[in-house]
Amino acid sequence: MAVIYARGFRRLHARMPRRFPWWRCGAFMSGLSVLLIAIASPLAAFDDLLLQVHMTQHMLLMFAAPPLIWLGAPQIPLLRGLPALVARRVVGPLIKSGPLRDGAAFLAQPAVCWIAFSAATWVWHAPGPYQLALRSEGWHEFEHWCFLSSALLFWWPVVQPWPSHPRWPRWAMVPYLLLADVQNTVLSALLTFSGRVIYPYYESVPRLAGITPVNDQIAAGLIMWVPGSLFFLIPAAAIVFNLLSPRKAANYRTPDLRRDWAAPAQMR
Repeated sequence: MAVIYARGFRRLHARMPRRFPWWRCGAFMSGLSVLLIAIASPLAAFDDLLLQVHMTQHMLLMFAAPPLIWLGAPQIPLLRGLPALVARRVVGPLIKSGPLRDGAAFLAQPAVCWIAFSAATWVWHAPGPYQLALRSEGWHEFEHWCFLSSALLFWWPVVQPWPSHPRWPRWAMVPYLLLADVQNTVLSALLTFSGRVIYPYYESVPRLAGITPVNDQIAAGLIMWVPGSLFFLIPAAAIVFNLLSPRKAANYRTPDLRRDWAAPAQMR
């Protein structure tokens, strides 16, 4: 995916350097790097021994990688990076498919995105599903897929990567993010102040550095609580600051959505 994106981005940057500056390429590559760290690094080797490592892995999959990927505005670069024959004969008919477009439009609704993100968070952190994922590699991979896919949906309306069409007004993303932080805080508080081991699986594995299961759980809750909240609060504050910042009438322009949507078609 990195190669395909780089190939398409290089072409787009040459034609539209202001629309596709190099920092977008850096953001996308950073997002892929975070994914590698989450699933193919020592984190993956120790996630079944320490809950705090597992929670760090989940945060990378849900809070860090998806917004970085969307900041790279990957839709058009990935399309342009594909071989022309594949883009024309395989991807083109899929994009034009009515049912597929209707399904994508439904999934892009912010309410659906928020519900999917919250559902994946709570279902997979319930004791039963969580421990099932620890005992089965197949379920563990499916858990990661649920986290990443739901997080990609969640961050889509927040980042609004070009040429996406805003579904809700920009100010609505503030309560959207704050409500997500509330449910993250509730889950974190349950882990931090429970006083008992929520996931008995960790009582049966070797203990590293003498960390008890309860202390491990408290550390996991604090990691999810404090750094996790920043991933919601910082974007919310940035949106508020942007909405309240003074704008000169000469610099203000209402987005021409028809022109923006026509641009990819003209490039093809």
